[in-house]
Amino acid sequence: MKKAEIAEDIENKYIAQYQDGWNAFMKLCLTAKNSDALSSVFEIFLTPEEKKDIATRCLIVKDLLEEQKTQREMAKDLKVSIAKITRGSNELKRQDEKLIHYLKRFLCSAP
Repeated sequence: MKKAEIAEDIENKYIAQYQDGWNAFMKLCLTAKNSDALSSVFEIFLTPEEKKDIATRCLIVKDLLEEQKTQREMAKDLKVSIAKITRGSNELKRQDEKLIHYLKRFLCSAP
């Protein structure tokens, strides 16, 4: 086997392992009976910085879906780079309309 093939094989195994871990985590989250239980799971798996990052991304997606602010205003209000807002915007553009509707329903109706 050539070095490139070995590297690709290792990479594929890593991706499969990562996907297995992600699927296990998602399954675990889906078993949470309420928000307190889910919050406890997140306490184990996420650092305070990771929780802050997720919260910020949620607020970015919410602002983008509401379409009330410019990207510059969002970046200033959330204290993030415009590039981060743009990445969120580009990702939303790639999503299925059903997911966009779902996100609007739950994020935009939240106070």
